[in-house]
Amino acid sequence: MKHWFKLVSACVVLVFSLVSTPARSDDVPAIAAASNIKFALDEIANQFTQDRGRKVNISYGSSGNFVAQIRHGAPFQLFLSADEKYIHQLQKYDASLGEGSLYAIGRLAIAAPKNSPLELDSDLEGLKSLLKSGNLHRFAIANPDHAPYGERAREVLQRLNLWQSLKPKLIYGENVSQAAQFAVSGSTQGGIIALSLAISPQFQAMGNYRVIPEALHAPLTQRMILTKKAGATAKEFYQYLKSDSARKIFSDFGFGLPDLDTSESVKSEPSQLETGS
Repeated sequence: MKHWFKLVSACVVLVFSLVSTPARSDDVPAIAAASNIKFALDEIANQFTQDRGRKVNISYGSSGNFVAQIRHGAPFQLFLSADEKYIHQLQKYDASLGEGSLYAIGRLAIAAPKNSPLELDSDLEGLKSLLKSGNLHRFAIANPDHAPYGERAREVLQRLNLWQSLKPKLIYGENVSQAAQFAVSGSTQGGIIALSLAISPQFQAMGNYRVIPEALHAPLTQRMILTKKAGATAKEFYQYLKSDSARKIFSDFGFGLPDLDTSESVKSEPSQLETGS
């Protein structure tokens, strides 16, 4: 009888320990994220680990490519897109949970290496002049076929009647992060990239930038969504991305902040990052 009592007691202790144990330490979800948020999201993920004791594994790339990967079974549990239209595409394939949330409003910048002959200004007059003089040889943007920041860069160039004359000189990055590398590496004389990358210390050590007015392109409304593979840590990180500390980091990297109450209406907060050199 004593042996039976000991066995029952041991089982009760085991069950209680399993119930009270926090999420498994190996619950490290795979996160797909647009490359334009790399520096901001890395900082947020580090803060999340400090605050919650949990980790996430982030892969960066172009939003269009991630949609294709998730459709074909990639194990991503959370997807942060650079344009909400890619989230809507994913919803059509029944691969996501709910409608997701807007987390940031992106901005564009024209950038160039410190020794570039390209004179930077918000209206791209310097780009027009260099192109007209015949001294512009290569200019970088993200591939507009699957990278939202490339799409918006094309819109800007079309709006300013520069697209056709500049098109033969364009160097396409697979995503906006690669385009930013081309823009300051010396392989081009400049490029149109994400403001969030241009203001990072890593970039500013190599190049200069000017912010492009939002009126020259459609909004870059960036939405995130959980996939049907989402586990506890992914869901917790999704909520953490809406926290005041996470939103402050996004703001510090030049993003506008969406209204959390509706997640559909957007308010762009004033920025003091209009120039960078």
